[in-house]
Amino acid sequence: MSILVIRGPERHDALTSPPPPLPPSVLGALVQRAGCAGQTLAVRSCGSTTEVLTALRLANEWGVRATLLDPGALTDHPLLQRAVQGLAHPYVEVHDTLDEGALPAATGRRLAVVDGYGARSYALALEIALEQLGCAECECDVHVGT
Repeated sequence: MSILVIRGPERHDALTSPPPPLPPSVLGALVQRAGCAGQTLAVRSCGSTTEVLTALRLANEWGVRATLLDPGALTDHPLLQRAVQGLAHPYVEVHDTLDEGALPAATGRRLAVVDGYGARSYALALEIALEQLGCAECECDVHVGT
């Protein structure tokens, strides 16, 4: 896999829970767009800090080329910030709403923060990642960047 989407847990009162699944139409569009650019895409929805940290570690082991990271309720978690510093590849931070906060600016190889566009935030983040990987140009008619 070349692009990994990691979705962190959401906070509901004092508890965290896995994020709801991406709508099938959004997931399908992401997979299709990545494939159009010659890349593969996988999604990992995590219900805990441990699951997110494991996914980040495995991203390095698997040779992932870019990560779309929605940290969910974990933006202030020091272990997440440390794990992101250790990524061997660039990532785009994704939030579907504006009020979720973001990781500190100097956290790892972050390319951008995309927030406030709902599920479309993932599509925009994917375009940024594909641009960074040099494979954004293809027969698809969507292009974000230069």
